[in-house]
Amino acid sequence: EVQLVESGGGLVQPGGSLRLSCTASGFAFGRTLMCWVRQAPGKGLEWVACIGSSGAWTDYRDFVKGRFTITRENAKNTLYLQMNSLKTDDTGVYFCGTDGRGSGRGQGTQVTVSS
Repeated sequence: EVQLVESGGGLVQPGGSLRLSCTASGFAFGRTLMCWVRQAPGKGLEWVACIGSSGAWTDYRDFVKGRFTITRENAKNTLYLQMNSLKTDDTGVYFCGTDGRGSGRGQGTQVTVSS
């Protein structure tokens, strides 16, 4: 059974940074593509960034390119999202999943960007 637990969210001012973590269990994490998705207030899920099983391949939505970095540490079954230069539009609940739809996602972690 896929289990994913997101953490690291919080309240940050515009221009600030946060690092999200996602701890995985119940499946072969090191052989699985992983993605971060988010849900802004009143909106649907949207994928933010994905990373291949080895970490060699990554892909980002245009609205986070140059600001967010997705990485993984397979030895620790952990996925990360470093978020810099945060904007108010980045506010939402962030989830990790095994695809761009957020499959298997956990409860998510709230990110609020506000002055």
